[in-house]
Amino acid sequence: MTSSGLNGVTAGSSGISTVGQEDVGLTYRGYSITDLAANSTFEEVAYLLIYGKLPGQRELDAYKKKLAGLRSLPDALKTLLEALPAASHPMDVLRTGTSLLGTLETEGQGGRTAVAIGDRLTASFGSMLAYWYRFHSRNERIETESDEETVAGHFLSLMSGKPADPLKRKALDTTLILYAEHEFNASTFTARVITSTLSDTYSAIAGAIGALRGPLHGGANEAAMELVSSFDSPQDAEKSMVHMLAAKRLIMGFGHRVYKNGDPRSPIVKQLAKELSEAADNTSYFDISEKIEAVMMREKGMHPNLDFYAATAYHMCGIPTAMFTPVFVIARTSGWIAHVIEQRADNKLIRPLSDYTGPAARPYVSVEERG
Repeated sequence: MTSSGLNGVTAGSSGISTVGQEDVGLTYRGYSITDLAANSTFEEVAYLLIYGKLPGQRELDAYKKKLAGLRSLPDALKTLLEALPAASHPMDVLRTGTSLLGTLETEGQGGRTAVAIGDRLTASFGSMLAYWYRFHSRNERIETESDEETVAGHFLSLMSGKPADPLKRKALDTTLILYAEHEFNASTFTARVITSTLSDTYSAIAGAIGALRGPLHGGANEAAMELVSSFDSPQDAEKSMVHMLAAKRLIMGFGHRVYKNGDPRSPIVKQLAKELSEAADNTSYFDISEKIEAVMMREKGMHPNLDFYAATAYHMCGIPTAMFTPVFVIARTSGWIAHVIEQRADNKLIRPLSDYTGPAARPYVSVEERG
């Protein structure tokens, strides 16, 4: 039996997260995403995913210190970031940076493991993005260390050149938790397929970044921002949305392959977007987003997914739209690494079958006979 897009097909087992299970919802290693978002930090969640348990206070302090010590970039990587075109998509910057780092800090060299690579990339992806952005937008060569204790604060401070605003830091930290892991989604499955061939961790992460780049996966938050910002008011949004739906336009940020009754992460990020907008005394994008949500529910019965309100939240944090999906990468790297480790622990080459739809068997005809 063929399933388009592997919809509904169970492709393996995992002990990392549950997605869409009735009466369970989204959990990371058994912990509810609602509890983690309300009470935890991204560093705790990254530790949970990569190391398999929530850290104690000493473990957490040591982990945060470890990540802070992994933020610097090799000179060769800085040179590459400067050489990349200013018009590059930031996802391409991360994919290319991952590949180069994989040649400079090779897996296995000095006992370097997938865990170590996960920590290194989680700590340094924000540095890569900010270094490339500041060099090409402001002609600045920046130091990639900061006094910020958290991954979220570090990224915001490097991007802006000043200490991170506490509300924005907390909001970004929470979204990193929400984006950190999501079972066998397209990018994670890509990482597991690559890992199953016994390839290296850097290749698995580079492949996952490539999968996440597409608008049907991670790029949906960028598309959502383009949609929201295209309207002048909630009234304009309602009128235009009705026409767009009548024309059968695809509206990004709504619906989900797994969640049929709403993405449990969406209300959390919606509240963040509201708080950030009210703090800035500028609720225009949030108001437009709410109107779009109402129209989609009324006309199509579709709920927003995480990406939809994340767009407004990231915009209010001062993050450029092209950086939305790369921020997703910073978060999801911990989940990807957890799956790389799990795949290796009980590995079998992932090699599905396909239903052949080409011509029936036929004899070969020489080029002369073909005329």
